[in-house]
Amino acid sequence: MRDFGIDLFDKWTAMWNGNLAFVDEIMAPEFTLRYAQPGADAYDDIHDPTAFAAQIAGLHAGVPGLRFVPEGDPVVEMDDTRTGFVARPYGARFTGPDGAPVAVSGTDILRTTNGVISEVWSASGGPGGRSYY
Repeated sequence: MRDFGIDLFDKWTAMWNGNLAFVDEIMAPEFTLRYAQPGADAYDDIHDPTAFAAQIAGLHAGVPGLRFVPEGDPVVEMDDTRTGFVARPYGARFTGPDGAPVAVSGTDILRTTNGVISEVWSASGGPGGRSYY
């Protein structure tokens, strides 16, 4: 199950990097997003893959060059039905409005139910925060 969990997180990261085809593959038909980042309240009302894909596309349109990378060691706790948790730190880099590079990091915790993501907790300082790495 560890390999499945790591692969799932890699697809989660690829989805955030704009590969929106993964949305329908890895997300449950209905899910809950819990983002602690400043300004992330737009995610509170998103509960389906179509709305989530549109939000991610909009984020990339507003932040050109945004790139996410998994960092640190993943934690995978999952049973044989692929139900459980995957947690991993991530880093993100982009160019700020003033042209300066911005690096932030955080941790995403993915709750899975039968192999798809049913709930997400994400914590990051956001662009005004600092990178863990």
